[in-house]
Amino acid sequence: MYVPTINKMDDKAEVIDFINRFSFATIVSAADNLPIATHLPFLLSEQEGKVILSSHFAKANDQWKTIEQNPVLVIFSEPHAYISPSNYEKKLNVPTWNYIAVHAYGKARLLNDPEQVMSLLESTINTYEKAYNHQWDELPMDYKASMVKGIVAFKIEVTHWHSKAKLSQNKTQTEQKNIVQTLSESPDSQAKIIAEYMKSKPYSKNI
Repeated sequence: MYVPTINKMDDKAEVIDFINRFSFATIVSAADNLPIATHLPFLLSEQEGKVILSSHFAKANDQWKTIEQNPVLVIFSEPHAYISPSNYEKKLNVPTWNYIAVHAYGKARLLNDPEQVMSLLESTINTYEKAYNHQWDELPMDYKASMVKGIVAFKIEVTHWHSKAKLSQNKTQTEQKNIVQTLSESPDSQAKIIAEYMKSKPYSKNI
């Protein structure tokens, strides 16, 4: 991903917060020199200073068979918004798009221990819907075991990432204020989130 210096997200805590907030991502790997991708929810944890991403494939999805062979890429990208040149002070301008994205690279490892797979499923429940735990606990063990057999869980140790926040940092203070107001008043929830990020530190320093 091309990341101009002005758009870099250098703060690790900010990147982790973004991944946790927008955790439904795309994992990209290669098989037979062709890229393949799957859309999955990811859990993030930190172990001994390392960032670990965890998720699972449906066993019928063949992508899992090759993810240990080469580094993989996980793309986190959700909030984005069209930026109209009507927000700018000069007519000599064109439309653009504001967005935030994190590309995380790492080495994948399959989890073959059924207990580890079950633990991942329970961590996923606790992350996305704790209230479901009561129903989950009442499910028969043979049913849970069949669920475990139908998936392939994995972990990725993140080796590096490219993180980008394109939030009109190159525009004037007046233009940034105009953009924030326009996005805040938009019926599009994505636009409102971009406005929220533009108003937050460190992006609010010119607004």
